[in-house]
Amino acid sequence: MYFILTADAAAGSGSMILMLVLMFAVFYFFIIRPENKKKKKTEEMRNSLSIGDEITTIGGMTGKLVQITEDTVTFETGEDKVRIQIKKWGISTTAKMEAAEAEARNKKKK
Repeated sequence: MYFILTADAAAGSGSMILMLVLMFAVFYFFIIRPENKKKKKTEEMRNSLSIGDEITTIGGMTGKLVQITEDTVTFETGEDKVRIQIKKWGISTTAKMEAAEAEARNKKKK
């Protein structure tokens, strides 16, 4: 009788472990993996910046890049040619990136 009770307990703990593994897999494929892919794509975009690119900062300012250093960029805004220097991590998107995303969305709709 003791053996039967321990066998039931072992089967219960096995299903519990299976549920935890399944839950971790769901979190990984629906939360962690997409976030890592997005970070990698953004980092690649920031490393491939070139002078003349149209950018949008995290704060919503837009302009054209005029100078790039290892960790900062300088861009001009509007017709008055005001130059602003920011860190690379402050860049949200580029015009090229936005165009590529719009094209990908259009392809999905068709």
